[in-house]
Amino acid sequence: MKKDQTTLFEESELSSKSTPLAEKLRPQNIESLRGQQKLIAPDSLLQRMIRTQKYHSFILWGPPGTGKTTIARIIEKSAPNRFVHFSAVLSGINDVKGVMRDADYMHRTRNEATILFIDEIHRFNKSQQDAFLPYVESGAVILIGATTENPSFEVIPALLSRCHVFVLEMLSEEDLTQILAKACAEIELECSEDAKIWIASQSGGDARRALNYLELLAPYLRQNPYPPAGDLAKILAKKTMFYDKNREEHYNLISALHKSLRGSDPQAGLYWLARMLEAGEDPLYLVRRLIRFASEDVGLADPNALVQAITVKDTIHFIGMPEASNALAQLVVYLATAPKSNSLYVAYSEAAEDARKTSHLGVPLHIRNAPTKLMKELEYGKDYAYDHEYEHKYHYQKYFPDKMKEKVYYRPGEYGFEKEIEKRLEWWRKLKDEQNKK
Repeated sequence: MKKDQTTLFEESELSSKSTPLAEKLRPQNIESLRGQQKLIAPDSLLQRMIRTQKYHSFILWGPPGTGKTTIARIIEKSAPNRFVHFSAVLSGINDVKGVMRDADYMHRTRNEATILFIDEIHRFNKSQQDAFLPYVESGAVILIGATTENPSFEVIPALLSRCHVFVLEMLSEEDLTQILAKACAEIELECSEDAKIWIASQSGGDARRALNYLELLAPYLRQNPYPPAGDLAKILAKKTMFYDKNREEHYNLISALHKSLRGSDPQAGLYWLARMLEAGEDPLYLVRRLIRFASEDVGLADPNALVQAITVKDTIHFIGMPEASNALAQLVVYLATAPKSNSLYVAYSEAAEDARKTSHLGVPLHIRNAPTKLMKELEYGKDYAYDHEYEHKYHYQKYFPDKMKEKVYYRPGEYGFEKEIEKRLEWWRKLKDEQNKK
């Protein structure tokens, strides 16, 4: 088995007393990997690659502490290929290019492919990722990428199309509890089942985090093997919430908030709002999304929704956080319990589509403004009917382009204030019909 100086696995590391517990307990074969039953099933593609030692480029996508690096290490130990590891955080693209040139040389002279493992591949930007393509295409490099971010957004399409994507799931609390039990045996620590379950529940599906928590709590647990959860929480203090602004989970959470409000569930809306605010989300980002919601999903069913949203925006500017959190909560409850209508959203979408198709059509002369003598001579504004001079303040005239048929975009919904709007529109339709009959 060929090894490279950049190998990520050194036997001597595991014997060190200073080695973190998570490293000591890292699975040494694919069958020992917990929480990824589908991925490591006997007939799975990953198992077949490892069993036959015939590898193709792939991406490992999943949350932290679910086994991405572990899989790479298992492959490194068994694969006959030269194996090189890079972290996109610690390595520059020039370092990677140097390794790829070596890989190209070995491929051309020895017909041997190099397995290149890039941890956090999403940290390389799109243009940097382009550098991998020729070597992946030629077969000189078998790329294994690991990422916590959705590769659909973070990996360039040309590279993604040449890689299979393996999805790793968050570990269940049951899996984490079993890992913690093994860890307790490893370090000869007596620990109650309740304590292990509590630590697992605080770890967000992340095995590394769970083992780090156990290691931090171990001195206390040796003296108090059956502690109350409150004491453990005090020792850990306020842990970092599982949230990553500007990454996929950020958009998952705002989607959950938006859909909870659309579904008229103020309780869930408050929960997702709190998840984002307590993790440090920018309140102005949240209120921007809520302003959008007020017009997109409530609209004219309750015209006051948009007023409320703008008021909360001003409140955030005026009193700041954390005091403005109550105003945001008020807005979330208001929007969730308001009557819903997407009539405006649908109407504008249809109008926008027609606008793109008919942008060459001019404005009818009779509704053009005529501030100059020349424009009047060109009949701008000729025959325009000033509605205020007519009965009911209404006089039908065509406002669409001359070569375009009149269309109906806005169709009021059946709830809230839109019922009143429908009455008004119906009244104007009757006046129009009466006028056209004359």
